[in-house]
Amino acid sequence: MEMVTLTIDGVRLEVPKGTTILEAARSANIKIPTLCYLKGVNEIGACRMCLVAVKGARNLQASCVYPVADGMEVRTNTPVVREARKVNLELILSNHERECLTCVRSENCELQALSKQLGVENIRFNGERKNYTVDDFSTSVVRDPNKCILCRRCVATCREVQGIGAINATGRGFSTIVEPIFEMNLADVNCINCGQCIEACPVGALREKDDTEKVWSALSNPELHVVVQTAPAVRVALGEEFGMPIGTRVTGKMVAALRRLGFDRVFDTDFAADLTIMEEGTELLGRLKNRGKLPLITSCSPGWIKYCEHNYPEFIENLSTCKSPHEMMGAIVKSYYAEKNNIDPAKIFVVSVMPCTAKKFEAARPELQATSYPDVDAVITTRELAKMIKQAGIDFVSLEDEEFDPTLGDSTGAGVIFGATGGVMEAALRTVSEIVTGKPLENLEIHEVRGMSGIKEVEVPLGDITVRAAVAHGTGNAKQLLDKVKSGEKEYHFIEIMGCPGGCITGGGQPIVPAQVQMEVDVRKARASAIYDEDRSLPVRKSHENESVKKVYREFLGEPNSEKAHELLHTHYTVRKKYRSK
Repeated sequence: MEMVTLTIDGVRLEVPKGTTILEAARSANIKIPTLCYLKGVNEIGACRMCLVAVKGARNLQASCVYPVADGMEVRTNTPVVREARKVNLELILSNHERECLTCVRSENCELQALSKQLGVENIRFNGERKNYTVDDFSTSVVRDPNKCILCRRCVATCREVQGIGAINATGRGFSTIVEPIFEMNLADVNCINCGQCIEACPVGALREKDDTEKVWSALSNPELHVVVQTAPAVRVALGEEFGMPIGTRVTGKMVAALRRLGFDRVFDTDFAADLTIMEEGTELLGRLKNRGKLPLITSCSPGWIKYCEHNYPEFIENLSTCKSPHEMMGAIVKSYYAEKNNIDPAKIFVVSVMPCTAKKFEAARPELQATSYPDVDAVITTRELAKMIKQAGIDFVSLEDEEFDPTLGDSTGAGVIFGATGGVMEAALRTVSEIVTGKPLENLEIHEVRGMSGIKEVEVPLGDITVRAAVAHGTGNAKQLLDKVKSGEKEYHFIEIMGCPGGCITGGGQPIVPAQVQMEVDVRKARASAIYDEDRSLPVRKSHENESVKKVYREFLGEPNSEKAHELLHTHYTVRKKYRSK
């Protein structure tokens, strides 16, 4: 590897050729401010916050796109550099809705942090301001152009990472706006509600549809029996909202906090993940045996499902008919649990705490009403749960660990790994392999489907057949995989797709990590590691060995894929219109 030598603020560095000044400075712990920059996603030098002085250059240069050269001398903190950054920031602020105290991103806003860092106390450029209508028609994502700073991080994420392009920058100059095609709203285009745009946004221009008041109202209603369930990825991210390190497991504290909020029962979506494996694994074996439609594609991710409905309708028959785990849990709560506890399902209010904004859209789907009532009544994100805990004045960090309520709170390690890309595949193979061969797996950890490679493949012998399986995360990678299947280049029996890069651990409803931190910490790796640690810590790690799942089949469902199981736990999907961004 060819190396070059340069100095930054008098520090002599040796870095690989092709490295940008920003990256070189980071390697020496010299922090240059950024705003539009998002590592590996948006590196366009548009905001001009990362300006530096390069000896010999006539003008200041954007360090995020300027490559180093041998003998280069760089200054990052001259009076001219500081003033240029400050002027650029004030110009951005001059057309920004500065309602910081009431903004959802207050105290976690990159623009707010930069203003403090650069000492902006007054705006010298108070000229004309645009006043746009807020797009809140989506069940999942709210778009507020009045807070948009035109950094285009959301555009790059939607187009380059997710391969969708539901939003783009339109207009020119002062009239530029980030919006869907033909000035439509997000609810009416091919947005998949994944919320990755929210995670990318440095300010409050994109946020989830807030359902906390709906949940508070249910909790205060004495006529309602309010049940909550938590997805596996929530427990490895919630702590970040309370200052804990990225990837800290807070399962017990989370349960304790939910009880203090007033929920009547605290259940674990991991139980329903185990239930999903029983249903989906049986479905796979049935398709293999009866020459059904293959490859079978998992259906746990509502963002991926909507993407498929818009873009790959020819694969709808390949989708597993299984509902996602939290929807299965809702159906079981309003049938099995209601019957066992003599509660009218009309009086049961099910709340799902999810790492995913697309779950809000999913819960509103008319197909998901197995008991004539919505399977799930409200979905809140990890961020919304943290908001409720703070509103209640609960000292989260000091809470003692508590356990989930029994039966529907009992789960295995296979259930918890659903939170990371490859987890559904691994959990399914743990169970299907043992059902077919009658022998326990030598190693439960199937590392071929783990990790952050965009597409992963594995072959697993199952009796007389070797199952060819693939895993993709993020719809951009899903597109690559499905195109290969369509063309005949690849053939698989089983495919897992998650709508978000990294899977649920970095879903659109998880704590937002500033771009500067993402330059130093691999968030996906840290949270995934915590997921696998929880799996290893549990006494039972295979879904078919979950005694509470066996009990529900024995007492209520009969067997996997039974008529009753299909009535409650399975669904269907639909073809949706496709739009392209401008």
